[in-house]
Amino acid sequence: MQVLQVQLAVAADPVEVGRARRWVRAQVLAFGADPGAPFAETLVLVVSELVTNAVVHTGRPAALRLSWPPDPAAPLRVEVTDASGTAPAPRHAAASATNGRGLELVELLCARWGWYPQGSGKLVWCELDRGPLADGGSAREHGMLTA
Repeated sequence: MQVLQVQLAVAADPVEVGRARRWVRAQVLAFGADPGAPFAETLVLVVSELVTNAVVHTGRPAALRLSWPPDPAAPLRVEVTDASGTAPAPRHAAASATNGRGLELVELLCARWGWYPQGSGKLVWCELDRGPLADGGSAREHGMLTA
């Protein structure tokens, strides 16, 4: 069984996060999946959070890779590499905070996630099941994803 992999270079500019979201939506279509499916919406949110972390916290270019197994029971894998060797650390943001929840969302929405050093930087990865969230909803229904 051949796993399909696609990659996007991401410049060190926060506007690239929107481009990464559009690219992921296009990949979902290219792979023949429903872009409105709960897993697709969650995938866009997870990519947005990981790319934001890479670009905003490092100020350097990054690379985004999707691994898409043809078996719908197999999880999708998202990988983001950047040039910073600093370990990602989930924060517990105050209820009134407007940021600081990215890795908490990744942890909540993904089956697994982690990171490891790669060269002088790191690779942050997560795996996402293609079924609905544990309670049957989607990221959009939980108010985690907007247009």
